Amino acid sequence: MQVLLVTVVVAGCAVFAYASAGRQAKETARRQTTAVTTAVADSPAVVAAVRGADPTAALQPYTERLRRDAGVDFVVVMAPDGTRWTHPEPDAIGRTYLGHTGRALHGETFAETHLGVLGPSVRVIAPVRDPAHGDRVVALVSSGITIATISEQLRNQVLALLGVAAAALALGGLGTYVINARLRRHTHGMNAAELSRMHEYHQAALHAVREGLLMLDGGRRVSLINDGARELLGVTGVAVGRPVAELGLPAPLATALTAPGPLRDALHLTDERVLVVNSAPVSGGEHRGSVITLRDHTELQALSGELDSVRGFAEALRSQAHEAANRLHTVVSLIELGRADEAVEFATAELELAQALTDQVVGAVAEPVLAALLLGKAAQANEHGAELVLTADSRIDDGLLPPDLPARDLVTVLGNLIDNALDAAAPDATSGAAPPGAPDGPADPPKVTVTARSDGGELLLRVADNGPGVPEESAAEIFRRGWSSKPPTAGAPGRGRGLGLALVQQAVRRNGGTVALDRAPDGGARFTVRLPLRTTDGDTP
Repeated sequence: MQVLLVTVVVAGCAVFAYASAGRQAKETARRQTTAVTTAVADSPAVVAAVRGADPTAALQPYTERLRRDAGVDFVVVMAPDGTRWTHPEPDAIGRTYLGHTGRALHGETFAETHLGVLGPSVRVIAPVRDPAHGDRVVALVSSGITIATISEQLRNQVLALLGVAAAALALGGLGTYVINARLRRHTHGMNAAELSRMHEYHQAALHAVREGLLMLDGGRRVSLINDGARELLGVTGVAVGRPVAELGLPAPLATALTAPGPLRDALHLTDERVLVVNSAPVSGGEHRGSVITLRDHTELQALSGELDSVRGFAEALRSQAHEAANRLHTVVSLIELGRADEAVEFATAELELAQALTDQVVGAVAEPVLAALLLGKAAQANEHGAELVLTADSRIDDGLLPPDLPARDLVTVLGNLIDNALDAAAPDATSGAAPPGAPDGPADPPKVTVTARSDGGELLLRVADNGPGVPEESAAEIFRRGWSSKPPTAGAPGRGRGLGLALVQQAVRRNGGTVALDRAPDGGARFTVRLPLRTTDGDTP
């Protein structure tokens, strides 16, 4: 189709140029002969020769020289009756001029195309006036160019025109072939219909998948983003064509997205979500960009945290069941030895100790989710040989927490802080090793202190431990994802570490609160979380 269009365009231009060249050639011949004819008619030498006895002898050499110099085919000077005095062919001299002379005899210069001795020609006839006799017409002058000469000139122009047209057609065809070959190479041989069908399928797939898909070009600019990626990254407005740095993403996530190497199941945080990031470079002899997939890991991370808590509770229950069996055997043995009073005293003391902790937690924290979390963590701490203490000023009445403060976020915040405190206070029991740079262990028994109360319209959650504390040089990095004082997990170095405090900061920021780290009175780390408490009408209680 492209070659056909080029052929039609070139042929049309050639026909137009040929017609235009023909008209131009005739017009040029007319102007040329008009100039020669009027020059001869106005020459005083011609008037003087006409007055002489032998005009032919005086004018024939002059007109022949002028004919050759002017590039015309004939210059004829004739008497008013049409008798030729000059002609390129001497045999024609003295004969009657073949053509019209009436208008010239009346003093008019005109042009015509007429058949003469030399064949059809474009000619101009002009009168010769004698000023000495009152501008009377004393002779006529005619000069012309034959149609054969004009046709020969036109043929030369047409040959050049055909050469240019053929060259244009060849270049157009070659360019069409090169462009078509390159286009098919880039489209892998697919035609327009196949590309259109593939585009429709791709658009449907991009909008249908829930996973996020992000494509970056070689300049780290967004070239494609689907609905899932917009939702997961929180991107609004026009994103295509914008650099990743301008999308408003957290710095670690933006750095991971623009990393030149591949990523595999890397965990990163946004303000709202935990994302699993995978990326692969797109290359074809050079780095052309990267393809990035994003999966929402928020729910799974929360479930993993709950599963860890349940496992801890199960371990604590298993340990307590073992201890209860030991105590039961002790009670039975005391009864068998006839010491019933001592058996009752022993059993009552154990029940009072367990009931005292339960009564303390339930009495101070009426919120059922937090109360259950604290009781479970207390059992877990006891299993690890640590003590979890709820301060005397702790109190959260039922209904104090607003509906827009998710219980899951409270579990995330308080659960991760208590787990980290237990790890710091009793590292040997939880991870098998002390934090790097820490002393051999605290002199006092491991203890974690928890405060939970309302304070000036805010929910105050404070968790302190008597562990080695956080080094000053690490205080600024402790909430960064990936920071951890724990040793790498065997078989998976660095996997699953350094995420708890990052999740705490994410949940706190999501609910408009703050989290701060300072040193506890007994030397350990103390985390203080403040979350705003708002009633349903937006006022602070």
